[in-house]
Amino acid sequence: MTGADAMARALALAERALYLSNPNPRVGCVLTDADGREIGQGHTQQAGGPHAEVMALRDAQARGESTQGATAFVTLEPCSHHGRTPPCCDALAAAGIARVVVATTDPNPLVAGRGLQRLRDAGVAVELLPDDHGLAHASRELNIGFFSRMIRQQPWVRMKVAASLDGTTALHNGTSQWITGGAARADGHAWRARACAVLTGVGTVLEDNPMLDVRLVDTPRQPHLVIVDSHLKTPANARLFETPANGLARQIWIYHASDEDPAKMAALRARGATLIPMPGGLRGKVDLSGLLTDLGRREINELHLEAGHKLNGSFLREGLVDELLLYLAPSLLGPGAGLADITPLERLDDATALHYVSADLVGGDLRLRARVNGHDAFLTHPPRPAG
Repeated sequence: MTGADAMARALALAERALYLSNPNPRVGCVLTDADGREIGQGHTQQAGGPHAEVMALRDAQARGESTQGATAFVTLEPCSHHGRTPPCCDALAAAGIARVVVATTDPNPLVAGRGLQRLRDAGVAVELLPDDHGLAHASRELNIGFFSRMIRQQPWVRMKVAASLDGTTALHNGTSQWITGGAARADGHAWRARACAVLTGVGTVLEDNPMLDVRLVDTPRQPHLVIVDSHLKTPANARLFETPANGLARQIWIYHASDEDPAKMAALRARGATLIPMPGGLRGKVDLSGLLTDLGRREINELHLEAGHKLNGSFLREGLVDELLLYLAPSLLGPGAGLADITPLERLDDATALHYVSADLVGGDLRLRARVNGHDAFLTHPPRPAG
């Protein structure tokens, strides 16, 4: 196994943590002996569980392999601090690992090069892939939300919309189920599952009474739920309070701008909701920028925005959307609700400029991914430690 093969294998392992490791990054590790033979492998487990490096060391031990003089290929810099678990760089050094190849540095200020230096101080040879290496970029892409939170102190906001080919998300009478087919809906649930939290507005809660959980794909955990509800109109008997499968740890956070109804607040808290005052938005509404900052403090990496056209428009107008996840059905529905309620522009130059990431058929529907220009610059130019 070549070094490139080993790192590619480690990246494939990291992808197995896609729905599992939040809020920790998705990391994979492969151990090889002096002949390039794999002797251990692993990926990050649930928060509080072992990281990829420890899993790989345990795997080598279970196989009866010696790690003395081995090489570790890791998709993200091994941690150097005591968080939920001990430092991984210490575990590698203690196991006799002689060389560590790292795809990209950890943007966490508590690590950010310290893991590499701690390994070197322990006598371990360290190699770091160039920033423009394809596998380095792939590792950062896999952890786009974690990098966003560490560098920008806010989650990566992905706005999901299902619409007809002419951009209608609901008929004039409000009917919207279902514009896209079953394969697209299941794919949308897979994107929900990888997020730390799903966000919607109280309008969607009142109109659709959704659970907003993950049901159409298997997942070991449910994303948290965020409701933007400026005047606390969320009914205490809303379906979103029903505990979904794998949902025991799901938090429900309701951001509001007014608190004049103590009885309503008590009723929502009794259903398990955490009420978070966040006034300061336009026309007495929730401060959306402040909301994202607060979610960053709550360790939200990827935020899946699945709301109506009014809240979508608010996020877009304030420049808070990073990526669009758009499912287009091969149909024309005519007038109705659009993708987002955006203020009419006077000049083409004032448009929100995006670039396409991918275009794929999902069942009979087209899935487009597009990002706001400049918002993913940290993937190309991540922080790099001195030396």
